[in-house]
Amino acid sequence: MQYPINAMFPTLLQHSRLAIQQMSPQQVTAVLTHARALQRAAHARAPLPLLRGKNIALMCEADDGAAALFRHSMTELGAQVAHVRPSLSELSTPAEVGHAARMLGQLYDAVECQGMPPALVQQVADAAGVPVFDGIGSPDHPVALLADQLGGDGSPEDHRRFVVQAVLLGALR
Repeated sequence: MQYPINAMFPTLLQHSRLAIQQMSPQQVTAVLTHARALQRAAHARAPLPLLRGKNIALMCEADDGAAALFRHSMTELGAQVAHVRPSLSELSTPAEVGHAARMLGQLYDAVECQGMPPALVQQVADAAGVPVFDGIGSPDHPVALLADQLGGDGSPEDHRRFVVQAVLLGALR
């Protein structure tokens, strides 16, 4: 499957939970178009190793709920996902956050942060040098609004999965 997604639009969803409102109608259409293509491929049981060779950090305490959806979304596309328990907090010094973020950026192609304060996620994003997402797999992330527009068969979790996949494919390819 050719995946010519414009790498510009996923940056609107990185580092922020509200930036989806800044997406143009064309960007929203692109995400939904690619999510629908992934949906059709999944229904046809076509393997899509589009993220083979990519390593993604999933920073969260528990690997359930939104974390499980994110992990499934990425491994289904061939990525390796490492569950990293966050050792950073709002009490971490900027130097500690910067050092940890740069290390994450060297080890991983992207970082998903779940359950972390937005200001801390922003600090990680500023220093990591790779796409950093703030709870993109969670049901209250703006991506869930796009998933509601996806249509077709499947559960709301499946729709979120396809939209998350489309956004991360755009950010990582």
